[in-house]
Amino acid sequence: MRIKDRFRRLHSSLLSRYLLIIMAALLFIPAGLLSIPLTMTLYGLFNGMTGEELPKEYAPYDNIVELEKSWHKEAEALLGKPPEVINERLRALSNTYSLASMFWVDGDGRTRLSLESADPKLWQQNERYTVPSQWTASEAISFMKKSSDLDPLGIVAFVGDQDEAGEGFMVMQIPGVVKERTSFDGVSVWFTVVMLALFTVFIIVSLLFFIQIRKRLVRLETAMVFTGEAGLPRSIVPGKSDEIGRLETAFNTMVTELAASRGREAEEEGLRKRLVADLSHDLRTPLTVIRSHLHILGKETLTPRGQESLKLMDERIDSLGGLIDNLLSYNLLSSGRMTLNLERKDVLRLLRESAAAWYPLWEKEGFQIEIDLEAEPLYWTVDESWFRRILDNLFQNIVRHARSGLYVSVKLEVIDDQRLIVISDRGRGLGSGSESKGAGLGLSIVDLLIKRMELEWKVDSTRKGTSIVILSPSDGILNKT
Repeated sequence: MRIKDRFRRLHSSLLSRYLLIIMAALLFIPAGLLSIPLTMTLYGLFNGMTGEELPKEYAPYDNIVELEKSWHKEAEALLGKPPEVINERLRALSNTYSLASMFWVDGDGRTRLSLESADPKLWQQNERYTVPSQWTASEAISFMKKSSDLDPLGIVAFVGDQDEAGEGFMVMQIPGVVKERTSFDGVSVWFTVVMLALFTVFIIVSLLFFIQIRKRLVRLETAMVFTGEAGLPRSIVPGKSDEIGRLETAFNTMVTELAASRGREAEEEGLRKRLVADLSHDLRTPLTVIRSHLHILGKETLTPRGQESLKLMDERIDSLGGLIDNLLSYNLLSSGRMTLNLERKDVLRLLRESAAAWYPLWEKEGFQIEIDLEAEPLYWTVDESWFRRILDNLFQNIVRHARSGLYVSVKLEVIDDQRLIVISDRGRGLGSGSESKGAGLGLSIVDLLIKRMELEWKVDSTRKGTSIVILSPSDGILNKT
């Protein structure tokens, strides 16, 4: 079973297909070599079909290599023969090869016999080589070197087929027309065509292979990038069972698991929000009862220590009540069930009124107060009641967590032609901790409300204090009207 599974995976693998293309490429050159005899056969069939038959007189010149071997054998057989015998043999060979011209030169450099072709018309296209009656050594050597390049083609052999015999040399000259008709020039053309065809097929197959891979990868990439309504990628239909196909299946599995996880998360979030809402509602009733009894107890005669404990309990209950209000508000805002009534308001007026309401408490706690809000109206699109809640949370955060600095500043600043609200203190910073808890929830509510009103805020907190900047990206546009 394991062997079958491995074989099936290898068969459906992109690697096996790629190796198949490589093997085809390795067989490319042998296939081209095998095409040579095929080309010759096709060329012969083509000539046969077109009816172009060579004259029978051209048959002895079909194979120049064999003709050259035969000429050397004739020369070897004439070793030591008298000139008359050589002349007689050349005349006999001239009858056999009637289209060729022949001559021979003795050992002293004299041209003994020169026989012309039986068909002088074949030589009209050739520039005849003038055969001298007396040869010099340099002329003989030059002619022998250039004999294969001359037109007509010259086949040269020493008499006796030995240079050291000193009996001269004999030459057969074949006209160019006969040589061209008997040579197989179509081989190179057909071979080139076959090689180009094989190369083209190889390129096309390779391109199709990689184009198909790219198409499938682009489809998978598109499915990853573009998400549906739930913010999750959409499943795709798996293709072939190769590496990309298994990747597509894994992608679909991931999408399914993400959807299930998102569903569980939404369900848990709903349970959490319902739990917070129920707890907030259930805690309000006992806190109200406790606060009423503390009010009654405060009218009784108590020792100074009892009065101090009573005051501390009242403060803690008040802090707990504020924490419950923040928890319920955060629950409503994060669930999206709270609708804001956005209107164009003068936020400087709201800021002055809120700061005035907190001013007595700051004085009572001994804070140094700096307020600079004298300027032209600053109009932002906000919900008035919830904007006041933002300011109350920030001011309350200063009282609870920046008491060590005893400083509060509320100003309007202009930076780069944009007006900003800056609220700062000189406490130990947001990350230093304090005796009062719940600051994180209050700032979370501030963050949610600012985003719902399409405002922006920046917090810069160090051990020397905290500075909070609130601004509107559209402030410049709104205040020009």
